[in-house]
Amino acid sequence: MANNTHRIRKKLANNTHRIRKRFALRRRKLQILQILANSKSVRKSSLVSDYLTNICKLKLKLEAIRREYSNLIAVKKRCLLLLENMREPKVKVQKIGDKFEVKVECERREDGLVSILEVLEEMGLDVLQATVSCDHFFSMEALVVAQDQALEASDVAQAILKAIEKQVGEDLVT
Repeated sequence: MANNTHRIRKKLANNTHRIRKRFALRRRKLQILQILANSKSVRKSSLVSDYLTNICKLKLKLEAIRREYSNLIAVKKRCLLLLENMREPKVKVQKIGDKFEVKVECERREDGLVSILEVLEEMGLDVLQATVSCDHFFSMEALVVAQDQALEASDVAQAILKAIEKQVGEDLVT
């Protein structure tokens, strides 16, 4: 009988030890959940609710960060495109018989075409045909004929460059 009692006490001690261990493990898990949920609550249901609320808030913050990131990428692309298009003006003039082939590429300006056409007119050049584009930058290809046959291609190119530079200077002043 003493042996039986001893065995029962031993079993109870083992069970008590397992139960305490299990409670300690649960308490530790609740403490971890409490830390993760950033909650002071001690009830398991409140902790889970706080935890889920925090997860939802974090998802919203992450979505806002993703939106901001995509906006920044779009702004970066636009800036790079603008920088690409802000290049030095290119003017190429070739004499073909009694005509000149004029090619101009430069930064897009409000009155860019007007100032170039005024210079051509002042030099006595008549535009026979022209193609103009001004999406992201100004581009013009024109075939012009000179009233004065002594005019050189380099003179035409220099006059157009001066008109573009003059317009750039005016833009900086205003």
